[in-house]
Amino acid sequence: MKTKSLIIILGVVGAILLIPFIAMQFTSEVDWSLSDFVIMGVLLIGTGLLIELATRKIKTNSKRLIVLGGILLVFFLIWAELAVGIFGSPFAGS
Repeated sequence: MKTKSLIIILGVVGAILLIPFIAMQFTSEVDWSLSDFVIMGVLLIGTGLLIELATRKIKTNSKRLIVLGGILLVFFLIWAELAVGIFGSPFAGS
């Protein structure tokens, strides 16, 4: 993997994680702990690296689109489960 793309992924993840961090300074409705930031950071970095890998390895656009859609679908399902527990699994803490 090129260093430039890794730096871009880490920068985007950092910028996304700054949103709840800044919101915590202004409102009590956003209440993230350190573990929330770590888990979301790992999830975002993992998704970014998988997307980078898929775009490099898969040559045809139709296959690439299907794989990227699957990666994003899994990301959003995990995110929703962690946020509100849509499936009620122990994974979400219920």
